[in-house]
Amino acid sequence: MPFMIQPAIVLDGSPIYFVSDAHLGSAEGVPGRESWLLDLIARARSEAAGLVIVGDLFDFWFEYRHAIPKVTFRVARAMADCVEAGVTVVYMGGNHDFWVGPWFERELGVRSFDDPIHARLQGRQVYLAHGDGLGPGDSGYKVLKKVLRHPWAISAYRALHPDFGIPFASFASHLSRSKGELPPDVLLPRVVRDVVRPALNGGADAMVMGHLHRAVHYAEEHADGTRTEFVLLGDWISLLTHARLEDGRFRLYRRTESGDEEVIPAQPFPPLPPPK
Repeated sequence: MPFMIQPAIVLDGSPIYFVSDAHLGSAEGVPGRESWLLDLIARARSEAAGLVIVGDLFDFWFEYRHAIPKVTFRVARAMADCVEAGVTVVYMGGNHDFWVGPWFERELGVRSFDDPIHARLQGRQVYLAHGDGLGPGDSGYKVLKKVLRHPWAISAYRALHPDFGIPFASFASHLSRSKGELPPDVLLPRVVRDVVRPALNGGADAMVMGHLHRAVHYAEEHADGTRTEFVLLGDWISLLTHARLEDGRFRLYRRTESGDEEVIPAQPFPPLPPPK
């Protein structure tokens, strides 16, 4: 079924890289993870048609008129190098970096989006979303998100000096990651029921998402040769996972301690829990 709306991006080359939830600027995570991420981006620059960052690249992002967080410098330079090499770079705002303004597009040539988008990638109809605020429930966060994205809230925060505003927000970001959550055997079937299946039934044949800091690849093969897939990207804090779309098929990779990559095998979609 074709999308009822025009895809926001169209890419036909291979491979296309996907990564999310690096939370750069946080002290958490395995040593060396930022350098390894820069290595991944450099590899994308040399061989990829596209690089899609599916939210929360930074633990906090706010675009002051005359300042940006200094933690962005090396990875921003790497993204600009990709663009200069002809790689399409897409930046999806997450729940830690949704205050993305025009700087990425104006200075780096990166295409940025605040909300989920439809994309046509190597002929696949793909729904891209960070994942926060999707599905039913969590109404308090959804209201807060609208408030924080309001121009008045942005103007008010911009009135804070960066030396105060950035450390304060980074502390709040750390607290937000400290919340408990449901175990995977409960959480993931609910995500598939409430978020993924509606997206796939709406015309997509694949969905790529971050946010949950879990790495999983669900796939279904159909009799007509088509394939339905959901890729949950994990993170670049401790899991060190990313995905690639290679000749029309998604693969999820994990960086090992030796520096090699291993494929996380695809598995069938889980049985859906009963409706609420």
